[in-house]
Amino acid sequence: MLTICLESVIGHMLLGAEVTNSVHDVILWRVHSHNDYLQGQPLFDALECGSNSVEADVFLVGENLLVGHLPIFLSKDRTLEKLYLEPLRARIKQNGGWVYTPGITFWLWIEIKSEPKLTYQRLRQVLKEYQDILTRFEDGEVRTNAVTVVLTGRRPVELICAEASRLAALDCRITELGVTNPPNLFLWVSEDWNRHFKWRGNGKFAEQELEKLKSMVERSHCNGRGIRFWGVPDTPTAWQVLWDAGVDLINTDRPQEIKRWMSECLTHPPQ
Repeated sequence: MLTICLESVIGHMLLGAEVTNSVHDVILWRVHSHNDYLQGQPLFDALECGSNSVEADVFLVGENLLVGHLPIFLSKDRTLEKLYLEPLRARIKQNGGWVYTPGITFWLWIEIKSEPKLTYQRLRQVLKEYQDILTRFEDGEVRTNAVTVVLTGRRPVELICAEASRLAALDCRITELGVTNPPNLFLWVSEDWNRHFKWRGNGKFAEQELEKLKSMVERSHCNGRGIRFWGVPDTPTAWQVLWDAGVDLINTDRPQEIKRWMSECLTHPPQ
């Protein structure tokens, strides 16, 4: 058995979780299904691949949290509850209280795209209806559950900071590390690849840029956070670069392809 222990990344949240020592079982914990709602079967395609992290963009329309990339693509039938929260709860009930392996939380990223405060206030109400499956953050402590919500995008940081109890954490930029905030408010570092690196997937990844990438990973880990990048070339070459550098979540819009790559082509399995 190989212990998947991200103690240095997300504090104690994954401490002691174990999965079998195979490429398929181990690696897919680091796949993040970016814009997951654009897949043929949102959430279910990611679960079939073994991805342990998905992302949904939400807009507040009336009282509904509609999932979509732009307002023109929204539909009243595609709500956060119907696409994600309800099927996750059903799976958890059928699987002994967890999405996959007991003790390992599933990451549900929610990108707020409409007015931050109003959207979060409605989201908070919705999440309370699913608190039986959600990780709770209360008085500086983390009560880990089957699903951990991470808010990204237009986050109302001040509003969330004022809460003594909440059902969501936030991501942050690497420049925000070390800033005084409530304990366990920021669990992840999220960064725009194109802001930091010139490499677009062609040719060799420059040594200077590789050192910068490793430094960002190390800084995040030293501060007890995981790190992910968006805007990275979505290719096997880039996936390999991210994997070798220790990036915790590999962003992809191609979960099926990355599953095949990870099971067939990965040349550096975890130690």
